[in-house]
Amino acid sequence: MKKTMGKRIAERRKELGLSQNEVAQYVGINRVSVSNWETDGKNGTSPKGANLIALAELLKCTPEWLLNGDVESKVTVESNAEWHAGFDLWDGDTPLRDDEVALPFYREVELAAGNGSTFVQENGGCKLRFAKSTLKKSNVDPQHAACVTVSGNSMLPVLRHGTTVGVDTSKKNIVDGEMYAIDHDGMLRVKMLYRMPGGGIRIKSYNNDEFPDEFIQPEKMADIKIIGWVFWWSVLNIWNS
Repeated sequence: MKKTMGKRIAERRKELGLSQNEVAQYVGINRVSVSNWETDGKNGTSPKGANLIALAELLKCTPEWLLNGDVESKVTVESNAEWHAGFDLWDGDTPLRDDEVALPFYREVELAAGNGSTFVQENGGCKLRFAKSTLKKSNVDPQHAACVTVSGNSMLPVLRHGTTVGVDTSKKNIVDGEMYAIDHDGMLRVKMLYRMPGGGIRIKSYNNDEFPDEFIQPEKMADIKIIGWVFWWSVLNIWNS
């Protein structure tokens, strides 16, 4: 007799030494729901959508195996993405939730990811909302953070033209290979930085073929001002149908 989905969930959970509470916490539901799943949809419940994906991820199997019991589809491939809830629509008049904070978004500041920009007129009227937990994970104090846009293609493929980045202005010490916003002799730029012996730095672009490394000697370090560490970035892709 073919096992039901509920039995597959229960047996796989026990194989991995997981409790129903641990499954519930990982998926983001209550323990009673997990118990209902394992009793074959008691009260009309079964894992669907994002819950099914999260459950399969935790149980190290595929959603297809949970649903159908196909042995060939049991083994899962490594996941490189995490499912999150959908988008909440909001505007400037929407009140902040208790777990949110608004960071200033300087739309009129361009931190050039190319040769640099001297356009520094700041317009702090716009803000971007972040979950407090998101900033806490990166050890970022909202009082020292702001969002700006970058321009140019020297940081492709990581930062496209128009990418929004979050900058923590309290972190100015160079950690090799990290990305920073810098003021380079009046040019605002986003680059990876590396320390050099004697007190100089190496400025590196991801698009190294078009933008070779720049070496700033110790005697020229007065031309460099580190604005802050880039802790976050985001870009909106445009669908071309």
